[in-house]
Amino acid sequence: MSYGTVARVSGFPRHARMVSRAMGRSVEALPWYRVVRSDHTLAFEVDSEPYKKQRRLLEKEGVRFIKGKVAPLEIDDETDLDKLLWGLEE
Repeated sequence: MSYGTVARVSGFPRHARMVSRAMGRSVEALPWYRVVRSDHTLAFEVDSEPYKKQRRLLEKEGVRFIKGKVAPLEIDDETDLDKLLWGLEE
């Protein structure tokens, strides 16, 4: 899921940078690695340590990569962000 998608589903379309800043400033540890660029690539230089860490964490959760990109999910405005991003049960 991209920062823009999180913003849109949260009711703040066109505020992707706000999502990034909010996640970075959170006092609680957030699963940062679950959010990727709008083109479904990871935000780090390919083969850098942060890139490898993010990819490893995503793959551990069953995320698939196709030609270096995260396989997209079907997401609409009714998607439960808490469940999708944080794994919370209703």
